Amino acid sequence: MRIAITGKGGVGKTTLAGMLARAFAAEGRRVLAIDADPDANLASALGVPAEAGARLTPISKMKELARERTGAGEGEGSLFRLNPTVSDLPERYGVEHEGVRLLQMGTVEQGGSGCVCPEHTLVKRLMKHLLLERDDVVIMDMEAGIEHLGRGTAESVDALVIVVEPGQRSMQTARQITALAGDIGIGNVFLVGSKIRDDADCRFISAAMPPASLLGFISLSDEIRAADRDGASPFDCDGKARSEALAIKDALTVEIGGRGSCRSASPR
Repeated sequence: MRIAITGKGGVGKTTLAGMLARAFAAEGRRVLAIDADPDANLASALGVPAEAGARLTPISKMKELARERTGAGEGEGSLFRLNPTVSDLPERYGVEHEGVRLLQMGTVEQGGSGCVCPEHTLVKRLMKHLLLERDDVVIMDMEAGIEHLGRGTAESVDALVIVVEPGQRSMQTARQITALAGDIGIGNVFLVGSKIRDDADCRFISAAMPPASLLGFISLSDEIRAADRDGASPFDCDGKARSEALAIKDALTVEIGGRGSCRSASPR
């Protein structure tokens, strides 16, 4: 099962990504969490201890590794392999916590005309490997968009989950992402309402998007704020946030299974 999570900045997508990853791991699934947001915070949302999180280095920043795997020489214009070996990278450069292996992708800084450089090639090949060739449950925390997904890998994503808060700007972003997802072939697009205060917030989100696409809601709570402050995962608090995340995980599993696009993950 491959799940990409996105939404407007600040809506709580990383919180949801962390709790979903922990929820799948708690039922015995083998889970790979990919932090594909340049503002990488998924380690904290998973509850990864600070000292372990400090060992993470974004794959996109590993210039020597990129040159080694692609066979690139020094200087611009050198030839290099476009299909480097990457299958060992999650185990070598990820960290594991509570059954979830976390890998940071990072972004490749490019000039105005773009580039096809060793780092970009390595990241692109690794994304293809993670989404097409592994049997894990893959939870990908993305930036506000789907730039990490191209037409070659989009078809392997079982679900795109857009996290929204009760506001017009957040819903506008959700509509834009939904349209773009359709353009590149992502068929299963769902919504999760976040930072919910009351029934009026639920009604606003339900009215703004098709009800069939709504998986559930995450309440605005002191529990989540306290976990963020402490660098912990709300999933460990065993409170309302955990229950809401488990309900969303169950709804997502049913939706994907019912649409016939879910590939089962291997047990640990």
